[in-house]
Amino acid sequence: QRQKDREERLALVLWRRPIVTLHYFLLETFITLKKWTLKLWQRRGTVFLILVLCSLFSLAYSTEGAHQKYVQYLEKRFLWCAYWVGLGILSSVGLGTGLHTFLLYLGPHIASVTLAAYECGSTDFPEPPYPDQIICPDGGVEGSISLWSIVSKVRLEACMWGAGTAIGELPPYFMARAARLSGADPDDEDYEEFEEMLEQAQTAQDFVTRAKLGVQNMVQKVGFFGILACASIPNPLFDLAGITCGHFLVPFWTFFGATLIGKAIVKMHIQKLFVIITFSKHIVEQMVSLIGSLPRVGPSIQKPFSEYLEAQRSKLHHHTGAGTPATENWLAWVFEKVVLVMVCYFIFSIINSMAQSYAKRRQQSRQQRYTEEKTK
Repeated sequence: QRQKDREERLALVLWRRPIVTLHYFLLETFITLKKWTLKLWQRRGTVFLILVLCSLFSLAYSTEGAHQKYVQYLEKRFLWCAYWVGLGILSSVGLGTGLHTFLLYLGPHIASVTLAAYECGSTDFPEPPYPDQIICPDGGVEGSISLWSIVSKVRLEACMWGAGTAIGELPPYFMARAARLSGADPDDEDYEEFEEMLEQAQTAQDFVTRAKLGVQNMVQKVGFFGILACASIPNPLFDLAGITCGHFLVPFWTFFGATLIGKAIVKMHIQKLFVIITFSKHIVEQMVSLIGSLPRVGPSIQKPFSEYLEAQRSKLHHHTGAGTPATENWLAWVFEKVVLVMVCYFIFSIINSMAQSYAKRRQQSRQQRYTEEKTK
């Protein structure tokens, strides 16, 4: 019956049953808003304190004075950090989409800074317009740029994105911990799969199950350093580490501290160095020439890549007020459309996920009524 209910929920998607899916999505949204309103009311003292602090900041923001430059600096830094933390949380949570914001946002940002640094001979880009637009500063010396200067330039946003991915790993941990402490059956299919995996630990034969058991054993036995090792490398099974830590009641700061260090420091520097080295000037030139050497299609594919790189170089040397180059390349157009499709798919997946959550509520309510009638 459980398998049948799960298949019924998974069939509830926008492109198959749009009216029912939207209806369930709205009902689940209303229930979630009601739940969060009650939680905020229960913590009304904390909410009041936050509102007072926001009011004081708003007063300082709107009052003229010598402090304005510090307020504006703090506002700019806070919004910049919040943007990357939010993208990191979205990448980690994903809501079943696997939307990887590193590939869509942070990776291209690091790549553009790398290409600009080698072209300009400096990372001291004028602010503004950086980070919205990169323009070469006056006085850059070609060949004077180093790998570590680029690493330092993008360190803040990379670490904030990594911290966001660490925060996004907390829901599985809290869900599994609450389920273990209360003894209740959690409303989560990943946790059900985890419990089934523990029951079948001795008889597991396939590679995926054995890999999951390996992660679970490492986290359970090694503790802090096991979590750190799992978080420091690209690991699609890390959700299981969060569930394992929650299930075996690993202390919060042991789990979150190791996850934060692994994802925001170790893993981010590995990914950052990979992107910077890949998009360094001589590697990019070699890749373009390699594309041109492909038989038959090489020259036709090489031309738009070369035009795109040349257009980016001209933009870097173009200063504000002189009119912006209006050239549009099909590569940039394709990338924009890919990002748009991914964001739309992400929104559809949120709607599907919330609709399926409401369907699960209905199934549980129906099962409960059936059990009560049976016991009468």
